[in-house]
Amino acid sequence: MSIADTAATVPILEARKLEKFYQHPEGGRIQVISPIDLAVFPGQILALLGPSGCGKSTLMRMLTGLSPASGGAVYWHGRTVDGNFPNVAIVFQSFALFPWLTVIENVEAPLEAHGVSAIERHKRALRILDAVGLDGFESAYPKELSGGMKQRVGVARALIVEPEVLFMDEPFSALDVLTAETLRGELLELWLDHKIPTRAMFIVTHNIEEAVILADRIIVLGRNPAHIHADFSVTIPHPRDRKSLEFVELVDAIYRTLTQPDHKDAAAPPRTHVPGVGPKAKAVMLPHTRPGGLASLLEILVDRGGRVDLHRLAEELSLDLESLLPTIDTAVLLGFLRLEEGDAIITPEGHGFAQADIQARKAIFRKAAIANVPLLRQMEQGLRAKANHTLSEEFFRDLLDEHFSAEESRRQLETAIQWGRYAEIFDYDAGSGKLTLTES
Repeated sequence: MSIADTAATVPILEARKLEKFYQHPEGGRIQVISPIDLAVFPGQILALLGPSGCGKSTLMRMLTGLSPASGGAVYWHGRTVDGNFPNVAIVFQSFALFPWLTVIENVEAPLEAHGVSAIERHKRALRILDAVGLDGFESAYPKELSGGMKQRVGVARALIVEPEVLFMDEPFSALDVLTAETLRGELLELWLDHKIPTRAMFIVTHNIEEAVILADRIIVLGRNPAHIHADFSVTIPHPRDRKSLEFVELVDAIYRTLTQPDHKDAAAPPRTHVPGVGPKAKAVMLPHTRPGGLASLLEILVDRGGRVDLHRLAEELSLDLESLLPTIDTAVLLGFLRLEEGDAIITPEGHGFAQADIQARKAIFRKAAIANVPLLRQMEQGLRAKANHTLSEEFFRDLLDEHFSAEESRRQLETAIQWGRYAEIFDYDAGSGKLTLTES
């Protein structure tokens, strides 16, 4: 479908100013997804791309009615959805099969729930199982199937209801590389050959090449709060050659977008607070990485002269965005790397860290963390201010709750504790949940 055709077509599904936020007990709110406008058009595969924790799955769940939105609305063929989505289906990452049911019973389950007769649902199940390559496995149980076959069952179960829009939440991320590649090809074949009645697909992924292989349009989400950071139209004809110049240039462009600091989102409402209380400084979100991976990355950069193209590095290391980008973000946050047009360039501090011994690395990490990570600086200052240099982790979790959801607060604190222990800023007793300032 051309851009002109898309512009003239009424979207099947449309979000207008759709947003998600959580109310803070003190009266303010934590914005998770800023107001977003997004449309899913017929004849189009749309990929939603972004790093872990940026809000991709949350947005998809709001679009499908699995999670209530805090504001805005979803429209189906131009009409407001009242909570009952008429014709969508979802394929999940975790397969989500009923272990006590056979393959064909798992596939028939949605039709049984809709009151379809046994004969009709059996005929439709056989037809869709044949389409996804599971003919002959109708009586098998999930425990007898490989990961790829389980996901085929998941796809068949979603397709049997003949959804107008098929949603897929990182459907291939739990599979090995070869199996994932096979399933992508089979899904694309079903779509291109019109072997399924689905009119549009919406795929959540963190894999850039997967998005470019499958999608006609790629939306990149930014973070803090989630917002549309970029919108790419993919006009490369199928089948797409990973080694073609067009393919490589588009992947590089998306990498550059993902490694640029997120721009300020003008659509995001300002953080609200209790009347009379001044606004607090915006928290810096920590990438969820371990220091060991950081050291390995910097060593690679030193070996390659201090500058690498991130897309080519990921390809050589057989890593995807989910694995590489958080480590890159950590190095940038600590001042060990800077990014320029999709390239990672090591700084003098990063060079020193890469070439230092274990104890020297800890000292360099500690200095960089206290200088560049407000949370760790706050934790160090708080512990130093106490007479016994000890505080409960709950004290710091309460501080994080002012900026993040409960789940993200937990993850932020876990990451901060890992970094602080590595840098010997403090000791941590998991049994008591106490942090104690490390003696010099």
